[in-house]
Order: sequence, then C-alpha cells, then structure tokens
Amino acid sequence: MPWLLSSQLEHLSSSPTERQCERTSFSFYCAVREQLPVWLLEDMRSMEVFSWEDGQPRPFLPSEALLYALVHDHQDYARYLLTTYSLSALKPPRCSFCCCRSSGAPHLTMAVRYDRVSILSMMVEALKDCDSKSMRQNYLDSCGGCSHVADSGKTAVQLAVELSRPECLLLLLAHGALPDGLDAALQRLVTSEATDRRHAQRCLDFLLLFLPEPPSLCHLRDEPHRWQGLLGNEVFSWLCGLAPPPLLLQALRCLARSGPDHITTLPDFLQPHSWQ
Repeated sequence: MPWLLSSQLEHLSSSPTERQCERTSFSFYCAVREQLPVWLLEDMRSMEVFSWEDGQPRPFLPSEALLYALVHDHQDYARYLLTTYSLSALKPPRCSFCCCRSSGAPHLTMAVRYDRVSILSMMVEALKDCDSKSMRQNYLDSCGGCSHVADSGKTAVQLAVELSRPECLLLLLAHGALPDGLDAALQRLVTSEATDRRHAQRCLDFLLLFLPEPPSLCHLRDEPHRWQGLLGNEVFSWLCGLAPPPLLLQALRCLARSGPDHITTLPDFLQPHSWQ
C-alpha cells in the first residue's frame, strides 16, 4: 500500500515481518517516484523489496513494479520490465485490499486513467507475444476486478471513452480492442465542457473508424435536430441506418487499422472530424 505514510503502516499490520515488507514496498514506491535508474530499481526489487502474501514474505513481482512505473510515468523502467519479462509483467497482481487474485487488465486501465500513452504503446506491443490471437483479444477486452476498485467492470476502451483519452483509445482500437462504448461517447460529447469537448469528439471519431456497423441508437431519431448539429448530416444518417457511411470515413478506416500513427499525422482537413 504505497499511498500510505510509513507511520500509518504500523496500525495496519499485525507482525514485525509484515510491517517490514510494507516498509520495503513503500521505499520502492518512493524510488520509482524519484525516477531512479533502472539498474538500481531492479536491484531493489530483486533483493530488497518484499510483499506479504499468505502469511509469509515473497519477492516483489515485475507486474507490481510495472504498476508503480505507470503511476509515475517511469518510461525507462516500464520498457525494461516489458522487454525483460514480456507478458509476465502484465499479469494481474493480487489485490492488496482483499488479497484475492485480481482479474481483468489493471495495467491497461491504469495506463488509460493516468493517460500514459507511451507506456500503453509498449504494453500493447508486448501483447503480440501472446501464444494465440484469442488470448490477446481477451486481454484487450477484459474487464472486472474487485468491487472496491474504481475501474471495476470497465474495459480499457470504455474507460478511455469515459475519461476522453483519445490517444489511448486509438492505440487500443488499432491493436484490436473492440470498439465498445459508442453510446457513452455520444453522451460524453453532449455533457462535456467546452474545454473537454474536443477530446470527446476525437474519441467519438476514432470509435466510428473502427465500428463494423452502427448499433441501434433510437435516441438519435428522437432528437434529430440536436444530433444532426453535433454529428453532421452524413454521420447522423449513417448512425440512424438511413444512409451508408461517409466516403471519407470509409477511406480512413483502412488507414486507421494499419496503425495509429497513420491517422494522427494526417493534415487537419483529412482528420476524422472533417467528414462532418
């Protein structure tokens, strides 16, 4: 529990050995926060840092270290962990609150929550080491976790839409995550403040690029003038099932699936918003 002060740890642990594990874990957290060199952090993790599990200490895992690197955007350390340990660094660690084995993809959702685009890119590249495409797909689209976790039950894509993280969303979609959350993206576009509306619009645009076909959205037809003004006539008609997708959208789909860089480097008049 690295977010607790060392003085508070005394009241949470029942044995001197467990308290010592918590102290070493907190010291490691501080070392990652201070962006110490990778070699020093790995020496600490492998020789000095321990976690308490099932009544005994155990070495601090690479997957736990990667969570610390994500929180503090230590890109060099994240790159080392993913290069050295590959998929092992992405295994869900045991929950420190209830001691159950976490499910889902906590590293992906944490990268989205903290907007760690560079480290998220490293993680989705590491997923290419999966033995099968289905395993990779399951990880990208997984959701769940303990009920007390803030992002429980949400996929990384859903969280990216909810928080308006367009760069994270495009990375996930371009690497095969399901384009879930169109209705949430539309509502986010309506409720966002003016300063956040641009990011919400980009999230919606990216979802539209990867949708195989629009879902049934009855509320669009209930308020046609409102949604036509927000989406443009062509996109509105397509989402209502009244017309084919705009030509520019169809042209950009192939480009989007070949990699996120191909979309983000386009001139402004060819960006997804220009089809409206």
